[in-house]
Amino acid sequence: MPTVVGVQFNPVTKVYHFDSNGHLDLAYQDFVIVNTSKGNEVAQVVQPPHIIDESDVVGEMKSVLRKANAWDLVQKDQWEHKEAEALAICRTKAKEHKLDIKVVRCNYSFNGGRLLVYFAAESRVDFRALVRELARIFRTRIEMRQIGVRDEAKLLDGVGKCGRQLCCTSWLREFTPVSIRMAKNQQLPLNPDEISGVCGRLLCCLSYEDTFYKQQNKKMPKLGSEVVTPQGVGRVRHLHPLKESVTVMLEGQVMTEFAVDELLTSKSSSGAGCSTCGGCTTKRRAGAAADNAKAQAEREESKSSQSGEGSSSRRRSRRRRSKGSRKPKS
Repeated sequence: MPTVVGVQFNPVTKVYHFDSNGHLDLAYQDFVIVNTSKGNEVAQVVQPPHIIDESDVVGEMKSVLRKANAWDLVQKDQWEHKEAEALAICRTKAKEHKLDIKVVRCNYSFNGGRLLVYFAAESRVDFRALVRELARIFRTRIEMRQIGVRDEAKLLDGVGKCGRQLCCTSWLREFTPVSIRMAKNQQLPLNPDEISGVCGRLLCCLSYEDTFYKQQNKKMPKLGSEVVTPQGVGRVRHLHPLKESVTVMLEGQVMTEFAVDELLTSKSSSGAGCSTCGGCTTKRRAGAAADNAKAQAEREESKSSQSGEGSSSRRRSRRRRSKGSRKPKS
């Protein structure tokens, strides 16, 4: 089984696994030089050497070349200081070329042989002329990469509605799908301004507790359903998944809160009813079945009586016709 090392190329980004190549002394936050499809790069260890199954390896796995030395880190810092200047130049040139793009960040490779330009745009953009001019200015290979609004927020950083640093820049390495159903499960207002983040998309934190709310909602009766409480029959008006309770409207428009366990019939009982009387649902079903059987018997009896009356009338009609057809005696 291979021994791998988990590394990241930028803070709080996706973790990539490389073959440790015998470097078992690597520790957390150490810098290493790794071999990638686009050349050698500096990466930071976030998962020390560990063994994984062969089945977990997808495709060809690159390897760690060596641990980064002091000169490697100095060279890395030098290129990082040049990224701010490159960003300003790229933004200026994009305006000169009248391109409807927003240049977000520029990243140099380990040895400065490649400049990666991240930009945001609402549609496809022809930036070939811009790339040629940037290559002439920086004398290196230029790679343009279009990103979405969520990645843009991750690169720029900011403060969320909660007053804390954005999750995607502080600890969230990868984005997960978020749907409006998650907000409905948590009974949140469906106002876009309330459930959207600084990126304009649904808040990532909606997915954090979605599994818990799904489990809690399974225990709750349906909103508007009829339930039997210790104080009588009522209808569910509000659900409180965190407290595992519901607010029920009783007779006289009285609103009272009950725990789910106090309800004699609820969604969790699946219509089985309580153990004392067989359940209101069971009684209703039994009564409906009895009514259906009685109605069916009445229909069959009506059909048989109608059939008997029809046969008698037909016999009388035949007798009258036979009498009329007889000739009188002379």
